[in-house]
Amino acid sequence: MNTISPNLNIMIKACEKASKSLIRDFGEIEQLQVSMKGPSDFVTNADKKIEKILIEELLKSKKNYSILSEEAGFIKNKDDKNTWIIDPIDGTSNFLHGVPHFAISIGLQSYDEIISGLIFDPIKNEMFYGDKNNGSYLNNKRIRVSKKKNLEECLFATNGKKYKNINLSTRKTGSAALDMAYVAAGRYDGYFQENLNLWDIAAGIIIINEAGGIINSIDLKKNKSIEVLASSSNINEKMLKKLHNF
Repeated sequence: MNTISPNLNIMIKACEKASKSLIRDFGEIEQLQVSMKGPSDFVTNADKKIEKILIEELLKSKKNYSILSEEAGFIKNKDDKNTWIIDPIDGTSNFLHGVPHFAISIGLQSYDEIISGLIFDPIKNEMFYGDKNNGSYLNNKRIRVSKKKNLEECLFATNGKKYKNINLSTRKTGSAALDMAYVAAGRYDGYFQENLNLWDIAAGIIIINEAGGIINSIDLKKNKSIEVLASSSNINEKMLKKLHNF
C-alpha cells in the first residue's frame, strides 16, 4: 500500500463526499435527457453544487489555502502560496448528454509547481492520483506511462481544431482531465490540445510526471489558453516532431 500525503488524503475525502451528489445528479440527467425541458440549467447548478462541497471540505482542513476554481474564480486566502485548483465536473458536455465520461479534478499548487493531483471518475469508480516524488496511482495500484516506441501503434487523445487532420490515431473524449489520467495509466500514449484552462489540467500535470511521462513546460500564472503536449518518454520527441511539422 502506498503512503499518501496528508494533502492528498484531504483531496480524496472531499472528492468522495462530492461524488455522491454528482452520481445522484447524473442519474437525474439521464431522466432529463428524455424530457423536453433539457438539462443545461441543471448542469450549471450541479457544477456549482459540487464546487461548493469541494471548497467547503478542502477549507475545513486547510482554511488558509487559496482556491482557483472554474465557477468561483480565484479566492485569495491568507496563504496565497498554496492553492487548491478545482474543476468540479471536467467533461460537462458529456455529463449534460448523459455520457458517463467526466471527472472531478483537484490539483494543489505550492509556490510555482503542482505537488499533488487527483482525478476521480465517479461513474467508473476510478481514482487517479499522484504526489510529488511519490509516484502515481489508480485505486492504490501504481501506474506508468506506455512503453510503446512506434508512433504508428500509438493512440492519442486530442480535442481541438488545431490538430484535426493530423495523421495519427486519435480519440476525442471530451474530458481533458481523464485524457491526461489515461496517458499516465498507459491507456493513451499521448495527449495534445490547445486552449485549455489551468483547472482542466492541473491535476493531470503531476499525475503524468509521476507516472514517468513528459509534459511541456506550463506557465502556472496563466489560467487560460494553455497548450498541453504530453506523452511517454519513448515517443515524446517523435510526437513533438510530428506536431511541429503538421
